[in-house]
Amino acid sequence: MHLASAPSLVIMAAGMGSRYGGNKQIDSFGPNGETLMDYSIYDALQAGFKEIIFIIRPDFEEDFRQAVLRKLEGHVPYKVGFQEVAPDIPGVGRIPRSKPWGTCHAILSVAHLIEGPFVVINADDFYGRQAYQLLANFFRDNHAPLEHALAGFRLGDTLSPHGTVSRGVCQADGQLRLVGIKEHTQVKLMDGEALSETADGPVSLPLDSLVSMNFWGFKPSILPLMERLFLEFVAQHKEDPKAEFYIPLAVDHAIRHEGHTVSILPCEGPWFGVTYREDRPHVANSIRELVDQGVYPSNLFE
Repeated sequence: MHLASAPSLVIMAAGMGSRYGGNKQIDSFGPNGETLMDYSIYDALQAGFKEIIFIIRPDFEEDFRQAVLRKLEGHVPYKVGFQEVAPDIPGVGRIPRSKPWGTCHAILSVAHLIEGPFVVINADDFYGRQAYQLLANFFRDNHAPLEHALAGFRLGDTLSPHGTVSRGVCQADGQLRLVGIKEHTQVKLMDGEALSETADGPVSLPLDSLVSMNFWGFKPSILPLMERLFLEFVAQHKEDPKAEFYIPLAVDHAIRHEGHTVSILPCEGPWFGVTYREDRPHVANSIRELVDQGVYPSNLFE
């Protein structure tokens, strides 16, 4: 892949992991202590990504360096940026908060480190190599500045048997371009059916619905738009300590009002997630099977 079209991988690792009960970003899932991030990094490099950009909390830096960055030294090009809980926002200052301003602000926290197209993912999800290859191919073949992409995963493959999860169901046009994302905050698997708890009662969702798992591919044109929208969001919600500016909010505005497009790229590969502590054994066993099958080496970065 030509370097100009090779994307950076931006990994959001500043979350709290409240339902998991710990820093799942640096928990071990592989046979030699690998984190889920390690597999994301390996897959991205195999697909031709040029570098890794980590988003972490300042208070998390030392633990993160010991658990993740130490293994990458001399093997993987990376940068580190910080998402503060109460950043100094232009025109507003520092607003006391107990949690960060959300995923869109996380991207803005490292905007100064991003050069060219980039893919942004969660640190605590295992997406499979196909997703990275699809996004790498998209950037290689598509250079229009306002055209972005999203890896879409089958809803039935992303549910936890241990509790409800939040899922954004993709709404698409006939060309599989994103029209909108319908957020369902309490989705559970019951008797082979995906049920979304709503104010009007449970709603059944098709298991083959494509959902967003925060695997976005962006051209740099999205960054100034995100910054403008974030400042507008803060001005409107500065009194709400729980308000968060999520990526889909910016994407929705970009599609509806700014002429941007987002192509949905369906992924058939395995997805694993660790919303709850009880999800951990399944994820670890699934990764062990992939290692045993030769999909991954036993030591990723030797």
